[in-house]
Amino acid sequence: MNLYGVFGNPIEHSLSPEIHSQFAKQTGYEISYEKLLAPLGSFKSSADDFIENGAMGFNVTVPFKIDAFNYASELTTNAQSAGAVNTIKVSKDKIIGENTDGIGLVNDLTDNLGINIQGKIVLVLGAGGATQGILLPLLNNNPRRIMIANRTKSKAKKLKHKFAKYGTTCGFSLDEIKHEPVDIIINATSASLDGSAPNIASGAAKGAICYDLMYGKQTPFMSWAQENKAEMVIDGLGMLVEQAAAAFTFWTGKKPDTKKVLERLRG
Repeated sequence: MNLYGVFGNPIEHSLSPEIHSQFAKQTGYEISYEKLLAPLGSFKSSADDFIENGAMGFNVTVPFKIDAFNYASELTTNAQSAGAVNTIKVSKDKIIGENTDGIGLVNDLTDNLGINIQGKIVLVLGAGGATQGILLPLLNNNPRRIMIANRTKSKAKKLKHKFAKYGTTCGFSLDEIKHEPVDIIINATSASLDGSAPNIASGAAKGAICYDLMYGKQTPFMSWAQENKAEMVIDGLGMLVEQAAAAFTFWTGKKPDTKKVLERLRG
């Protein structure tokens, strides 16, 4: 049996074991996939123990993605640009760190939702780790430009400069986003956790595709988008499934059918 798992704290809520067990059944790849609660400050020792027990790889969720970045002995381009790791592959004497979050978002947008990113104006709300993790895969799909808007403008500007070599990026404060509509709005802030809607001009949502990285409930951002005439409003469940699929492929070389898994989770 091939041993995998997911580290987090908390971790009980994770859907990853269910998702990966479905991928395994589809592809005929036998796995044991565990939820792994690592104590805060003890990620390295927990990961070491798991690998010593024969683990071939594992996923990483909050709050350990930067710990995993530092833990890896080798990093993919996605992981380097994200500054964080959500997937570890154990390969002989190497521990390879990958970040599949942005791949998951792009695959959900393009494959599941039929949205073409090329030539579009994309507004990303937030300039934290979630935004940093999705920018490179988005830019690889050749949008016209990506506008990064954040409560603290300097953080948005910092990401603008970091990713400028990959495509056209701009940095703004949230209150500088005016009424002109954009094509795609991605909420990568923690505002939904706080129960608040984004503080941007309502006109930006008109006719736009509005995507919240959160999933599992109707968020204030999604309600705001619907009230302000967005063309489409989506939560991040598809991204969760797609990033898991990218991790599964990274480990095994096998590509699962994500649509069946997503249909099952949505019920």
